[in-house]
Amino acid sequence: MSEEFSQNVKFWFFLMLFILSMFLMGWLIWPFISIIILAAVLTGLFTPVYNFIKVEDKINPPTASMITCLLIFIILFIPIVFFVGILSKEAYQLYLMGRDAVISDQLKLLLQNSRILERTNLILSNIDIEISGEELNRLISELGKFVGLFIYEQARVIASNTLKFVINFFFMLLIIYFLLIDGQRLIMFIIDLSPLPRQQDEKLIQKFKDMAGAILIGNGAAGLIQGVAGGIVFALFGIQAPFMWGVIMGLLAFLPIVGVGAVFVPAAVYLFLTGRIAAGIFFIVFYMLLSGGIEYLFKPKLVGSQVKMHTLLVFIAIIGGMKLFGILGIIYGPLVVTAFLTLTDIYHSSYQERDLPDAKQE
Repeated sequence: MSEEFSQNVKFWFFLMLFILSMFLMGWLIWPFISIIILAAVLTGLFTPVYNFIKVEDKINPPTASMITCLLIFIILFIPIVFFVGILSKEAYQLYLMGRDAVISDQLKLLLQNSRILERTNLILSNIDIEISGEELNRLISELGKFVGLFIYEQARVIASNTLKFVINFFFMLLIIYFLLIDGQRLIMFIIDLSPLPRQQDEKLIQKFKDMAGAILIGNGAAGLIQGVAGGIVFALFGIQAPFMWGVIMGLLAFLPIVGVGAVFVPAAVYLFLTGRIAAGIFFIVFYMLLSGGIEYLFKPKLVGSQVKMHTLLVFIAIIGGMKLFGILGIIYGPLVVTAFLTLTDIYHSSYQERDLPDAKQE
């Protein structure tokens, strides 16, 4: 009896120390958790490139990993630095337009010529609501100031913390370098450490890989295409700040239901009100073809059926992720939902059945 008690004491003492060490380890890496998660996602994305370089060119793993990291630097770092400068300039110009009431003057002339406000008030009079031109002017100006200032602040933060951004980026590359070489060993370590059956661990990890690939390859490529195409169209038709609107459309493309229509439809309405009917029709048709082609032709072929998640759930995951984690919530939100859905599936297939006999007996 004393021997059993001694073994129990040792076990619980060890478990307490182990949990404490896990807590301290999590506390230690928490300041870098965003960098680590992003590095893990990019590692999964560029692993095929790493394997191709290693096998085809018969290069040892460290050199192949170094070449892959160099490619990541060229593909990501240089464009980010270039884009931030242009984005901050155009966003600040939009903010100045709203602040100086340039938008208000243009809108006032537009409303007078189109008589749209008069017709709108005629409809709203049935419910005792009236909108004045000044109120609408103020709303549009404030909206322009808000959008421009928000984007400008995000770009300014990156630009003003250039050293921090560079350090974090190279720290991410360092993590990617070692994950490419020893990633499989790390996965096996996690699987061996987990008390779950090996099959369930592998299923959970594979779901994460599939979701990360779908987000970056599917949504990322779709967002890039729609953002670039939208920005080019805006530039061709003389819409101000085309680069900024292209970036916004690239981000909105991640959102189902809303998508780039949140920018294209108001732009088309603006063109209709200014008398550019043909341009407005082109914007609507172009938006429908671009969005429909991406959602129903491009994405299914690129991603396939790797990730099955309800559209509304994806929408909530991305919005909630962005609210909690910022712009990287586009990635983190769906990953959190993926973990929950995968664990739910494991519960239904492996654990729920064990409770059914007891439940029936009761």
